[in-house]
Amino acid sequence: MKKLFPIILALLVFFLINSVFIVNEAEQAVVTQFGKPVGDSIVDAGLKFKIPFIQDAIFLDSRMLNLDPQPEEMILSDQKRIIVDSFARYKIINPLKFFQTVRNEATFSDRFGRIINASVRGVIAQYSLSSLLSEDRSKIMSAIQSQVKNEELSFGVEIIDIRIGRTDLTEQVSNNVYQRMISERDREANLLRAEGQELSKEIVASADRQQTVIVAEA
Repeated sequence: MKKLFPIILALLVFFLINSVFIVNEAEQAVVTQFGKPVGDSIVDAGLKFKIPFIQDAIFLDSRMLNLDPQPEEMILSDQKRIIVDSFARYKIINPLKFFQTVRNEATFSDRFGRIINASVRGVIAQYSLSSLLSEDRSKIMSAIQSQVKNEELSFGVEIIDIRIGRTDLTEQVSNNVYQRMISERDREANLLRAEGQELSKEIVASADRQQTVIVAEA
């Protein structure tokens, strides 16, 4: 019996270690059994219990997280094409729903990133490039955020903020704008050159007249 005691004690310690887990202040958790969630979300920090070897704890971040979808080419109401780079900040407020829907942050970023880009595309298609760069920008962002927030509860998240970080003209549009700027500058230069030549002729003609008058008077 004395020989079995250390073995029994070791087994008890082993089972105890595998039946508890710690959720820290920056985490929340979902307990799964054979890959399926059981029970409610665990949002409070502390020592928690699970069935050893049968159940697992999946940890999710409880802090504010960043979502940075891939930049996409979009068309504005004035038919200009721009490349839009948007980003969002969010928090997981329902870990169980989040796990059931997307499992992890990587899958969420992919799926919700497409939702954000679709909303951005639909809203900015109603505006011109000049509007996008004007005071209307805040109104545009509010409209985008309103559309996106309709989707947040189905993923168990709260969208804190959405922003358009950068808007770049496509290479073709940039070249067209550049060529148009060159043409405008050339036209202005030619106009100034023509005005200068006209003024020069008037000055020369006036000088010739004055010379003729002076000679005649002499």
